[in-house]
Amino acid sequence: MGDHLSYDIPRGPFRSSHDWLNVELDIILRHQTALLENSKDQDEREDAEDVLSVARKLLALVPKVFPSALEEPETTALYHHDLHLENILVNEQGEITAVLDWECVSAMPLWMSTKFPKFLEGPVREEEPQRDSYLDMDQLSNKSAVVAGDPDLNNGGKDLLYFIHQMDYEATQLRKVYKAKLKELWLDWLLEKSHAGIDFFQAISGCDGLWVKRIGRWADRIEKGETVRLDMGYA
Repeated sequence: MGDHLSYDIPRGPFRSSHDWLNVELDIILRHQTALLENSKDQDEREDAEDVLSVARKLLALVPKVFPSALEEPETTALYHHDLHLENILVNEQGEITAVLDWECVSAMPLWMSTKFPKFLEGPVREEEPQRDSYLDMDQLSNKSAVVAGDPDLNNGGKDLLYFIHQMDYEATQLRKVYKAKLKELWLDWLLEKSHAGIDFFQAISGCDGLWVKRIGRWADRIEKGETVRLDMGYA
């Protein structure tokens, strides 16, 4: 986000998702406007124009998705933005003993607590990988072995790609368990509302990257009143 630390913008705490997401978009608009005005690279300026177009669409949608006037501050919950497996310690029985990396923990709107934690994000893989269909390490060339396997890890003699696909498969199945648990804990209409919030947050987070055109098309459909989830190509 460039020089956003020096921007004269509200820093919170915010009373509502509306106020918070407006600021997030303001940061993007300021940064991309500066790129457009100052960059000498034509491709960079064109990218900035694309991002600005989508960010403005999202800004116009904020009041349609999130109410601006609330009698009470919106309910929040602690949110760990980087809850991947390396930050979760377990004992020999598989019981969680500690969660690390709390320095950037935030109080986020309650709907953010339904977002998949980092260790459940990733590609969708419904079919379980079959170990025998992957190459053994001794079948790989030296160059491939460096890419596919870490010599410091015990890969069981198999190409590391097998274990990557296995993790993708297991995460896909665990996401189903996670979703089922959410349905037990949340009313359907609240869960649907939280999905809308998460999609919008993902759109803001990704609109200055590779997904800008896809997000722009999604925003156009939301503007037309369609109820459609944002597909970023991964869970």
